[in-house]
Amino acid sequence: MAVDFAAVFALLKPVLSKHTLVTRSPSPFPQHKGQPLYFGSVRLGKAYVSFHLMPINMCPSLTKGIPPALKKRMQGKSCFHFKAAPEPELIADLERLTAAGLKPRAG
Repeated sequence: MAVDFAAVFALLKPVLSKHTLVTRSPSPFPQHKGQPLYFGSVRLGKAYVSFHLMPINMCPSLTKGIPPALKKRMQGKSCFHFKAAPEPELIADLERLTAAGLKPRAG
């Protein structure tokens, strides 16, 4: 049975579309030369839909709050792969993680 990746994409996109995908203010990090930072994206691929959330990469403390079911879908440091439509609980977990990634952090 073929997976409808466009439907998976349609379920994941609203998680990020509520937020700005690129920061509005210039980066404080010298390597970004004052350019806005990339926040996240949802990408429709041939074999899966990927959900990228860059704050995880920049703030490792966020990984402590990732539930085990969502952590199983992690690929690399800041990407989650979905080969089928995620359960509502996983979408809620992504929404919480995305909102946490938007909160300012000390340090």
